[in-house]
Amino acid sequence: QVQLVESGGGFVQAGGSLRLSCAASGIIFSANVMGWYRQCPGKQRERVAVINSAGQTYYADSVKGRFTISRANAKNTVYLQMDSLKPEDTAVYYCNLHLIANDYWGQGTQVTVSS
Repeated sequence: QVQLVESGGGFVQAGGSLRLSCAASGIIFSANVMGWYRQCPGKQRERVAVINSAGQTYYADSVKGRFTISRANAKNTVYLQMDSLKPEDTAVYYCNLHLIANDYWGQGTQVTVSS
């Protein structure tokens, strides 16, 4: 069974930085996509950044130039470096693994950015 364990959320002032990590365990094939989504209260979950096993990336317009996604394939781990954080980045951040036709989710980690 696939499991995702996230870490690195917290509280930071605007302009600060945080780094999220997500480690996947279980039966995982090398061809997969890992990424980060976020959700604010009362809003739909939105895609923030994803990266495939070849290292190709996608970023939401709202985070381009501020967030960087990376992965360590040998560790089945994905990272999200978040710089120049803004109050509107406040949300619960979820790690996602898209594997074949299935999606797996982490438990979520809270990121709070104060103004």
